[in-house]
Amino acid sequence: MVSRDPRDLPAADDGSDETEPAGIRLWVVVPAWNEERGIGATMSALAAQRDRDFTLVVVDNASTDATVAEVERACAASTLDVQVITEPRKGTGAAADTGVRHAIAHGATHVLRTDADTLPAPGWTAAARRAFAGGADLVTGPMRARSDEVRLKVWERAVLPAVIGVCQTFGRLRPSNRSPELHGPYRMSPGCNLGVSARAYVASGGFPRTAIEEVHEDRELVNRVRRVSGRVELHRDLVVHASVRRLRAYGLLGTLRWYLDHGHHPDVVDVRGLA
Repeated sequence: MVSRDPRDLPAADDGSDETEPAGIRLWVVVPAWNEERGIGATMSALAAQRDRDFTLVVVDNASTDATVAEVERACAASTLDVQVITEPRKGTGAAADTGVRHAIAHGATHVLRTDADTLPAPGWTAAARRAFAGGADLVTGPMRARSDEVRLKVWERAVLPAVIGVCQTFGRLRPSNRSPELHGPYRMSPGCNLGVSARAYVASGGFPRTAIEEVHEDRELVNRVRRVSGRVELHRDLVVHASVRRLRAYGLLGTLRWYLDHGHHPDVVDVRGLA
């Protein structure tokens, strides 16, 4: 089911319905900008989840192509419960925040975020549900390279996880990630593989409403949540396969510098929408 008109969406959950079953009400948020060529594969990966008890919200981030039409086409071939909303301010932070707040306003207790160029592994939502059931407030997991977009070079298969590993180690040592006001260990959480409880999201202030070149909104969210909870967890079975578009566009050194601290300044910063 695809719903685009806010009048068609369910009323906000105020907690007053005593017949609502207890437990985790999971939503998945996918920000999308000019992803008509690839979002169908992401939709198919979500439709193939072993745990399909979730609502999907796609945030059209002012696309100028047929992204929304492609979402609707993909929905026609599946039974996913999908809602499409719009965020006119282009930026991954702004779009992700709009999507997560929409989900929470309509009953989500926990929200997963991925990107419109990723393939979550079939056990992704199930792994997140287990982690949340164990009390986690923010979860992340491995990001591996997609192999279906382009023919991967041998080094590319290893480089993307290695880059994330280097940045994770650097992040643990970074003074701003070790402030006494922050609880629990630092976990580098790529925006394409991140989940958060509604309670922690609201209490922390959520994603900064920024463009991708302004701040790493995923790292900012991690530290915002760490100010209100120590339950920030890495789960090895929470896996997504990510596009190598940034690696191809930036090169190895540029990608590493980008993830470390926006140290790379390419002419085209936002790789969303690139083939």
